[in-house]
Amino acid sequence: MKITLSWLKDYLETEASLEEITERLSMLGLVVDDVTHPGRAFKDFSVAEVIQAGPHPNADRLKVCQVKTGKQTLEIVCGAPNAHTGMKAVLAPIGAVIPATGKALKLGKIRDVESQGMLCSTFELGLAEQSDGGIMELDADAPVGAPFAQYLGIDDPVIDIEITPNRGDCLGAYGLARDLAVSGLGTLKTLQIPEIAGQFKSDILVEIDPITTDVCTMFAGRLICGVKNCPSPDWLQHRLRAIGLRPISALVDVTNYLAYDLGRPMHVFDADKLSGNLNIRFAKTGEKIQALDDKEYNLDDSMIVVADRQQAHSVAGVIGGEESGCTLETTNVFVESAVFDALSITMTGRKLNILTDSRYRFERGVDANQVIPAMEKATAFILEHCGGEVSEIEIAGSLPKAPVSVAFRPDRVKELVGIDVPKAEIAEILSKLGFGLDRENFEKWNIAVPTWRHDVAIEADLVEEVVRIHGYNDIHSIPLPKPGHTTQVDKVGSKRRHRSWAVRRALASHGMNEALTWSFLQEDRAKLFGGGSAELKLINPISADLSDMRPSLLPNLIDACQRNHNQGRANTALFEIGPQFYNTTPDGQQWIVAGVRSGENHRRHWQYPVRPVDVYDAKSDALEALKACGINVDKVQIVSKAPNWYHSGRCGTLCLGPKNTLAYFGELHPATLKSMEAQGPMVGFEVMLQNLPSKGQGKGRGGKKLVMSPYQPVERDFAFVVDQDIAAGDVIKAVRKAESKLITDVTLFDLYQGKGVPEGKKSLALSVRLEPQQATLTDAEIAAVCDKIVAQVASAVGGELRG
Repeated sequence: MKITLSWLKDYLETEASLEEITERLSMLGLVVDDVTHPGRAFKDFSVAEVIQAGPHPNADRLKVCQVKTGKQTLEIVCGAPNAHTGMKAVLAPIGAVIPATGKALKLGKIRDVESQGMLCSTFELGLAEQSDGGIMELDADAPVGAPFAQYLGIDDPVIDIEITPNRGDCLGAYGLARDLAVSGLGTLKTLQIPEIAGQFKSDILVEIDPITTDVCTMFAGRLICGVKNCPSPDWLQHRLRAIGLRPISALVDVTNYLAYDLGRPMHVFDADKLSGNLNIRFAKTGEKIQALDDKEYNLDDSMIVVADRQQAHSVAGVIGGEESGCTLETTNVFVESAVFDALSITMTGRKLNILTDSRYRFERGVDANQVIPAMEKATAFILEHCGGEVSEIEIAGSLPKAPVSVAFRPDRVKELVGIDVPKAEIAEILSKLGFGLDRENFEKWNIAVPTWRHDVAIEADLVEEVVRIHGYNDIHSIPLPKPGHTTQVDKVGSKRRHRSWAVRRALASHGMNEALTWSFLQEDRAKLFGGGSAELKLINPISADLSDMRPSLLPNLIDACQRNHNQGRANTALFEIGPQFYNTTPDGQQWIVAGVRSGENHRRHWQYPVRPVDVYDAKSDALEALKACGINVDKVQIVSKAPNWYHSGRCGTLCLGPKNTLAYFGELHPATLKSMEAQGPMVGFEVMLQNLPSKGQGKGRGGKKLVMSPYQPVERDFAFVVDQDIAAGDVIKAVRKAESKLITDVTLFDLYQGKGVPEGKKSLALSVRLEPQQATLTDAEIAAVCDKIVAQVASAVGGELRG
């Protein structure tokens, strides 16, 4: 919402500076995003008078002008055909930056005649989209020497305010001024509304279809005959341009002006292009309208239109139709002012993908009581600048009969916010904001909500209003509980939060960088990872490429790795902790740790060989995340399968038992990467935090306390011959089970198939570490443990010691 300072002061009597006004707006919850000064682009430009325009001695099409600046007379060479003696023009002195080019004007000679400045055209000043070949001629009474920005009326600061969706009452200068006045920063001026009596009965009547009365409660219209459409007055054009609107004509500009003046959307029809009376009805399915944005829209029976007996002429509250739009040839107009349902306007605007100032205001709520005052103000403007004769106002429907009432207990201000505001001040604040007070008793008040405050419905809303005006800076901070004093809030989600912290630290130590990506992605990529269902599609996505809730964290991480590759960073390792979505049930959102590595396992180094990342890198990352969560990875089973976005035969699943899946890992399937236009090799992993058992949480990594034995450890190597389809992990698990209290580490250091090993078999060489806790092991005890290991492997997987 943009507004100029002078426009705001049309309704606010104040001596406050621009800085004080912007600061107060922000304190009121109307945050000022920016303040611009359009006139600064013309700070060096001024009004000048051409006291003589003579021919150039060396060029037929050029003139040498003697230009009076108010302080001196300059000689300027000008090629404009309309340059003449006695005219007022805009002077750019040497050094001024020309808006159209962005370049500073330099002193130079044109055909041997020195030019000491420049007389500017509207195009060169940036005030026209194309040049007409002439310089800008100002009014005869333009004061010579006056700053051009001041003369043009654009030396006015423009305030850009972020209006929250609940404050539709502040989408106009009057509403903003009202809030500032209530806060003590001036006095609200009385809104001057003319009363214009109709001179005849309108030939065009209005009616609301009975089935649409819930979405159009009131529609008012007035016929004005014999108008002469023309450009708006300069002051209005300047204000519209300052807030980013393009002036069109007086009949159109007045509706745009009132939208920002009173926050009241309106529309003006060319009455000669209407056929009979106007009817507010639901559109017919398949009905079409050519709108003012030069686009044709297909309507359906959920949308409200304003139509005559032949066709729809506007999508009610959203956009007008081109067929009945006003032009400079328009002589008779029908002015509309109405109240439309916010939800209906929102749904229509979204379906048609149209965002206009009218829709923006209606869907945030407009003041129903402004229907007739806005009509009168628009009528007065048209009569003043376009002439004509006016009819009586035609009205269909009616205004709300009684304001909404809310029960309010003044003591709730302190209970909810912690500020002790006196009851007298509470009453004064609410009264100045337009709320009606009926004090039934000392403890409970009945508050009538004004028609412009659609956001106030419950007692807490009134508390917010009181605190907003009283001042948020009076809310004192309360320190958090001291360590050891756990609150109920702290318990909620603490398990996930602690695990997330531990995983971040572990994966960062493992050489990975944390990423934060969107929770959305495009449909075709969602389908690659098991998503893309209709229930997970966004109704109003922020982008066509972000249409679905993500079924996995991997695709966005893959994209991020590829972007890094495209920028010359081929070796990338990223992880993310966040939700992924399966359905809309309470259990359909899972908290996941996922990571992707691409390129090579590390940068080139003279001591260490470089290789492409592979499945074992992903497995290592997944196990590192599980260790950080307190999981004893020695007890985790590995299954050689994973979802189809992993490469078959180069992936795995980490489980605790047959049903509890903890993680997936592996090389990403080449077909998946090709569909995502990503270059391999890439590996990834996914750890399901919600599937992890809580036992061991908080006991440190791995869930074990580090105990250093004072006795000599022993290492023994074994080479077992097993069937080639036996997993090495199963052999390691069998070894550990043989003597779990003594065996602290089992490492696979060799795999062999070939001469000396029967066909269909393989040899696995393991190093086993024994660490006694009570006494040094004797040779007999070591031999007994070795025998147990051999027996356990033979029993569990059918392995034999290699001869």
